[in-house]
Amino acid sequence: MLAYGSNACPSKITWLRENLGLAGDVLVVRAECTGLSAVWAAGFRERDGQRPATLAAYPGVVETHAVWLATPDQVAVLDVCEGRGKRYHLARLKTGVSLWNGMRLTEVFAYVGASPERMPLLVDGAPVRMEDVPQGKIRSLNGVPAPSHGLDIVIV
Repeated sequence: MLAYGSNACPSKITWLRENLGLAGDVLVVRAECTGLSAVWAAGFRERDGQRPATLAAYPGVVETHAVWLATPDQVAVLDVCEGRGKRYHLARLKTGVSLWNGMRLTEVFAYVGASPERMPLLVDGAPVRMEDVPQGKIRSLNGVPAPSHGLDIVIV
């Protein structure tokens, strides 16, 4: 599972354990992602009013994220947290992810926007990378939802 945004944050794992019953070890490895980016979503989370992350195609960009070697039970917990089928789709990314040792992964699961609120936020026609704009500033930017995330995926 490609972990980006809050899913790459250790405190999120603690929250999942305490609130949704996540069990077992969480094994994570560093990954290099080419041609895709963690970007800000168009909408806001209901529980805290923050803008969540989403994933978008972004040619020419290389970012470091993580791959969570999630068990099926852990994916089931993530499905609940991410609102699978409503807010986010669980999808197989077909390209763009390599492990720290250079091994290219041909298919990696990732959560991608399913609703307009979870599609990339477009400001002046472009997605806004999380790397470029902090959470405190992104709340005040106005834009529109992208019509697509542009990723080469298969929804699971």
